Amino acid sequence: MTEASGEVWFYHLEQSTLDQVLPELLDRTLQRGWRARVRVADADQRRDIDERLWTWREDSFLAHGMADEPHAERQPILLTGDDENLNGSQALFIVDQSDMSLTEEFERCFIIFDGRDEVALTTARARWKTLKDQGAKLAYWKQSDGGRWEKAA
Repeated sequence: MTEASGEVWFYHLEQSTLDQVLPELLDRTLQRGWRARVRVADADQRRDIDERLWTWREDSFLAHGMADEPHAERQPILLTGDDENLNGSQALFIVDQSDMSLTEEFERCFIIFDGRDEVALTTARARWKTLKDQGAKLAYWKQSDGGRWEKAA
């Protein structure tokens, strides 16, 4: 990440899975009136997220598209593996070890990592340190025993 201008929120998954947390955060982002971009380096994981967003609730889905499909610029949520902000997103979600570059154009960047995965945990710690050294506006969220999100830093 180059010079930070927006907020960077870390979500440490310990009890919930990405499939449970990401759709909720995306829904809140849309309710805020923002567009979202989900950066996922792994194409298989991107396809899994695509499927999950269509089926996240029995009575609802999250409208979205893939960056390599037609009309990507119209999508309220765009799944991508690259840096181009085709849909003019205000929020960026990074859900794996995807590149942190070109995040300064976003109001908020969400880094969601699985605390049960040692590689993901180590990567998140390194990212936190780097961003803190750059003067980024950071927040760290973790789940309480009851599953509620609490701001821990």
